[in-house]
Parts: sequence; structure tokens; C-alpha cells
Amino acid sequence: MIEVDFNSDMGEGFGAWTLGDGVDDQLLDLVSSANIATGFHAGDPGLMQRTVQQAKARNVAIGAHPGYRDLVGFGRRPLQMPADELVADIVYQLGALREFARLHGLRLQHLKPHGALFMHLARDEAAARLLVETLQRLEPGLLLYCLPDSATWRIGRELGQPLVREFYADRDYDASGSIVLVRRMGALDPQAVADRVLKACQQGRVATVEGGEVEVAFESICLHSDTPGALGLAQAIRQRLEAAGIAIRAPGAG
Repeated sequence: MIEVDFNSDMGEGFGAWTLGDGVDDQLLDLVSSANIATGFHAGDPGLMQRTVQQAKARNVAIGAHPGYRDLVGFGRRPLQMPADELVADIVYQLGALREFARLHGLRLQHLKPHGALFMHLARDEAAARLLVETLQRLEPGLLLYCLPDSATWRIGRELGQPLVREFYADRDYDASGSIVLVRRMGALDPQAVADRVLKACQQGRVATVEGGEVEVAFESICLHSDTPGALGLAQAIRQRLEAAGIAIRAPGAG
């Protein structure tokens, strides 16, 4: 791997509330793609606009980060919704951010669903198919971020939607290649995280919680901005990759 995308979730506050360490500005200096919250799980119009402006100033590609309509649960609680309602909510949120992007002379690079919605689409083939079919009508060239070997990945490939698979810098993997989800994240060692990211980029493998290793395939590294110490993790990852000659670049960037 000679280059890789580095993405993080941005703008996930609301009103006077700031998520995590409040380091979006500093993270934007380190990543190549920003997933901007679109108001349902977090974010508000003013914050969306500021985040678009800050990303533009740093030449960071932007994408919509829609979630379930669940501010209280931060979009991490699964909600039971028919596929047509779920996709309508995504379109609504996508349109909101696209207008802020257009206002500031930008185009959206990608769509990345958030939290429980992301995981639901990874499993639910009917919902994933309706989302991809809808994107094909709205903007066929929009990149769709997804899990490898998920329903979103399989259907996106079938229908010709451009896809970006993710590797999760701040999440553990099990022997099946699945992410180990936890309710609360503790502090992580930046150098250990940077080591595992570099190994994934160079060897396509990651250690598992069972003690073995599993293969991983991806085009983008994801670091969650609400992980404790996210800024230090991002700095360590970027330094380690650049020292190894791996460029940080948005998908398709020149």
C-alpha cells in the first residue's frame, strides 16, 4: 500500500454540547476525509456549516454522516424502521449537508452512515439495496463507505456504486474479522495503535482478541473522534504511515 485514506467523524456536537475532547479542528489537520454529522444523531446547522468551512480551509474531502433520528442515544441504539423510511431519512440528511457544501463551493465526496444505522445496513440486504438504488438515482459517483464483505459492499459492487472499505484503528477485531463493539472506550496506547495500523497497511493483517490474526482489506482508515485521546492517536498514526512512505490521501485524489 503506497497511499490510504484517513477518515474521522466530525461535527458531532449539538448546540452548546461538544463531543469527546473537542478536537475536530486539530483532527482536520491530520485526516484526508471528514464524515460530517447531519443533525439526526448529532450536529446542527451552524456546526455543519462551520465544519464544512474548516474542512475546505484544510483541503479535506467531506462526506455526509447520517444516523438514526436519536440524539439522546447518539445514534448507537438500533431502531426498528421500514427500509423506505430509513432511506428517506438518509436522503434528507444527505441533502442538508450537500446544500452547505454547495454554498461553499464544494462537492460531497462520500456518504458514510453512522453507528447503529451503519451496522444495520451491513446486515439488512433489503435496506442496503434500497439505499444503493437511491444513490444511483441521486448521485452515482458518490463514494459509499462500508464494512468489507457486508451487505452494503456486496450490493454496491453488484450495482456499480463506488465503495470504500474501512479499517478501524481504534476497535478490536475477532477471529471472524468482525469488529468487537464496546459500550465505553478506554484510553489506548498511541504507538500500539499506530503499529497495528501500519501492519494492516503493509501486510493486510490485524491481531484478534483471541490471540491470532485475521486478514483485512480496506481503502480507508477510520478513527472515531470521540475515542479518548483521539488527537494523540491520529498524530501517531499519521507519523507512522508517513515514516513508512505511505501517503495520506482522499480516495481518487490526485
